[in-house]
Amino acid sequence: MFGIDSEKFIILAVITALVLGPKRMQEYARVLARWIKQLREFADNTQSQLSNELGEDLDWRQLDPRQYDPRRIIREALAEPTGVEAAQQDAARVSAKAPKLQALAAGESAPFDIEAT
Repeated sequence: MFGIDSEKFIILAVITALVLGPKRMQEYARVLARWIKQLREFADNTQSQLSNELGEDLDWRQLDPRQYDPRRIIREALAEPTGVEAAQQDAARVSAKAPKLQALAAGESAPFDIEAT
């Protein structure tokens, strides 16, 4: 709990009891219990309001900030095929679909489309 082990917690409780005294200790315990109760109610209300606004079919995994971990993103990018292999595959696909070009005869002018300019 907050990086405090049981020995430190007991020492902290004893010091708190000595400083506050038995009379004020009961009052502070009640206040602390009231705060914890209010915090729980706030968390429950917030969760129910969020569910009402976003819908019950919300996938909470999409809102998980751990999915944006840079180490994971880099690891996945390195596992993908290299850019050279992908570029060669794309070039082969494009060249297969491209029309065959014909050389112009000597003195022949290139085709011109008036509407294209």
